[in-house]
Amino acid sequence: RIRYLKTTVKQDQPPCESEETLMKYTCTNHLLLVNRHHPLPESCTAPDLAVISPEFPSIQIQSEAAVMLTDLLRTLHAEDRIVPVSGYRTMEEQKQIFSDSLRENGEEFTYQYVAVPGCSEHQTGLAIDLGEKREEIDFIRPDFPYTGICQTFRELAPQYGFVERYPKGKEEVTGIAWEPWHFRYVGCPHAQIMTEHGWVLEEYLDYLKEMQLSEESGEEEQ
Repeated sequence: RIRYLKTTVKQDQPPCESEETLMKYTCTNHLLLVNRHHPLPESCTAPDLAVISPEFPSIQIQSEAAVMLTDLLRTLHAEDRIVPVSGYRTMEEQKQIFSDSLRENGEEFTYQYVAVPGCSEHQTGLAIDLGEKREEIDFIRPDFPYTGICQTFRELAPQYGFVERYPKGKEEVTGIAWEPWHFRYVGCPHAQIMTEHGWVLEEYLDYLKEMQLSEESGEEEQ
């Protein structure tokens, strides 16, 4: 189901909660880990999708993520400066993108920048590739620099539940090359905590598991 959205979040009140609420959270769908070692579960169904902008009706993401992204762009007055490049993909679309990249860019490039079908975050509806608005935009590697409006977006994104998913220096952890344009919706307060500690999703999930084990151990000792 696809629909256009009107944001309902007040712009003067960033929607994230504080770290004090962390213990109330478990690994919900927003924290779903999908990579080459953790393929998309077969039980997952297509998400409830929403269009981010009527200007790009073919690009959709999960509806809650779309509300937050739309609100963030409006807060920054960046609707005409930052554009969506790629959002939700079906298995068939991911297969086509992977196949096209193998043919056009070769195996080394493709395995660095394009996820194997079934192992792409784009198939969850929680990932969005963004680009600085230019006359020509590279679909696989859109420009999203660490300056200007793009950097302002990057710095404010955690308050709206988004993180830069594949930062420089974390390639061995994520298994994906540095991608400044790829953002993942994890919700709040997770995005702020991950950013504060410099964690990617794999590391954050390990942290949550350790906390849970520590809690369970403490309960058994009492």
